[in-house]
Amino acid sequence: MRLFDPHIHMTSRTTDDYEALYAAGVRAVVEPAFWLGQPRTSPASFVDYFDALLGWEPFRAAQYGIAHHCTIALNPKEANDPRCTPVLDLLPRYLVKDNVVAVGEIGYDSMTPAEDTALAVQLQLAADHGLPALVHTPHRDKLAGLRRTLDVVRESALPMEHVLIDHLNETTVKEAKDSGCWLGFSVYPDTKMDEERMVAILRSHGPERVLVNSAADWGKSDPLKTRKVADLMLAEGFTEDDVDRVLWRNPVAFYGLSGRLALDVPAPEATHEGNSIQRGVPKDEPPRTAGVAAAEA
Repeated sequence: MRLFDPHIHMTSRTTDDYEALYAAGVRAVVEPAFWLGQPRTSPASFVDYFDALLGWEPFRAAQYGIAHHCTIALNPKEANDPRCTPVLDLLPRYLVKDNVVAVGEIGYDSMTPAEDTALAVQLQLAADHGLPALVHTPHRDKLAGLRRTLDVVRESALPMEHVLIDHLNETTVKEAKDSGCWLGFSVYPDTKMDEERMVAILRSHGPERVLVNSAADWGKSDPLKTRKVADLMLAEGFTEDDVDRVLWRNPVAFYGLSGRLALDVPAPEATHEGNSIQRGVPKDEPPRTAGVAAAEA
């Protein structure tokens, strides 16, 4: 079974999670730029974060046989902070990078005028750079948030079929599907969707244009939720082809709109910019004294 998690925040996860993902069948992930929990106070902190998404995290994923891509954006929550909005002017330098497969996460958190502006600007940037867009729907007032999102998307230069509307649920799936956008569902331990609800939606609405993700981050979340959805689909009578469609071919098709999706994982280097995921001396290598190390030098 091959799996693609189209929305997971691996910066927040450990190398144990990469090992577990690979063992579960995950061979590709997309990591959207998002709010880190601690408020950022200047655009410079975004620069470091974006650089890590483009360099360190793909290197770390490659150590475990997983292809890592990212989406880049000013997220909805921080779009309300005047200290962060200059990031909008920095985005074009990142949206030309090979490993960036969409603009995202964009959309709404509290549905403010500042979020309206940031969403419209970033949809235009996606159109200008030939990229699809990953759109975050708010955790509160979801149906109102979806409708406001779709209104802005319809007014933009980006085709509806180049937009993935994420964090959908039973109240929003029909209108999102009718819009022609791609449909994203986040499966969580206690909030958002769970496996049973996800399978029920697939049974009611079909697998077309549906992407299932774990959205795992620094909160209570589970990076193996994609595999758990796949297992339940099979247990509930879906075919292996259905599973492959929802959990591999659909995300490949959506992010493939960027023309940048590369699923072959190159042989990893030992270090990235001089840094390794190793810490200390490997168990099979005897420790060296300072005198021995100096003599070898």
